[in-house]
Amino acid sequence: MTTETMTFDADHALRPSTLADFTGQRHVCDQLRIVLHAAKQRGTPPDHILFSGPPGLGKTTLAMIVAAELGTELHLASGPALQKPADLAAILSTLADGDVLFIDEIHRLPRVVEEVLYSAMEDRRVDVIVGSGARAVSVPLEVAPFTLIGATTRAGSLTGPLRDRFGFTAQLEFYAAAELEQVVARSADLLGVVIDADAAAELARRSRGTPRIANALLRRVRDFAQVRGTGAITTAIVDAALDLFGVDSLGLDRLDRAVLAALVEQFDGGPVGIGTLAVAVGEETSTVAEVCEPFLVRAGMIARTPRGRIATERAAEHLAGH
Repeated sequence: MTTETMTFDADHALRPSTLADFTGQRHVCDQLRIVLHAAKQRGTPPDHILFSGPPGLGKTTLAMIVAAELGTELHLASGPALQKPADLAAILSTLADGDVLFIDEIHRLPRVVEEVLYSAMEDRRVDVIVGSGARAVSVPLEVAPFTLIGATTRAGSLTGPLRDRFGFTAQLEFYAAAELEQVVARSADLLGVVIDADAAAELARRSRGTPRIANALLRRVRDFAQVRGTGAITTAIVDAALDLFGVDSLGLDRLDRAVLAALVEQFDGGPVGIGTLAVAVGEETSTVAEVCEPFLVRAGMIARTPRGRIATERAAEHLAGH
């Protein structure tokens, strides 16, 4: 198991590098400024930080910003990849004073690894078992003062002891259309693309409240404008490009519409279990539950009930119009 230091490549070029450049999540950013400023005044690492919320809202970006604001190094790890205590110990041994360790999907840490993390977070030490059987020896490993940033899309799946060890927790919310317009305009400027205000608004409207989706759609529309247009992005270009790439007027993609179609047409509107629905569209249950369902529920097209998922009238009307 290895950890990598964050480097900036083409995919990271659109990420803001300071809190001043970060669009949206105003309350979270205001709180984070206080936490970081106070820590820098004291000359100590800030409290451990937990970011929760749906994918694509900026949890990783904020972790990068925290490290940049502190002037320290960011180390990346993923919960599912840390299978053994030794995996975690290997990362912790590389940390220098004040470094930031970012663990994505922290709710998926195995319990045995999570328990080792407790002592690192609180006591800045871990006990590494060397050898096996009767010859096994516990060797204490001192850990440099560091800040752990955990990211999770399932805050409810975190154990209480782990959640309680974070001094600052923040729930990231979906973006308003006006905020996404700012994201699109900023990204277009960084990409050197000319985009008019109406086109930026249309892109924002189809981005499902998520900056990651907004930037992905912008790059696809940029490609379309370059190949089939003059390079400038207008509303007509946005409509034509997103039609080609299968993103409809509400931002639903092929999988979203497949889920709605299965629910409305195959199961007569439901109720139906999420696992059955996933099988019907040929996807993993986690994909339907974590990628499709949150937006479809928020858009008022699917409702969760004790008996399963049901389609609303709006879902049927949307499918009829497409």
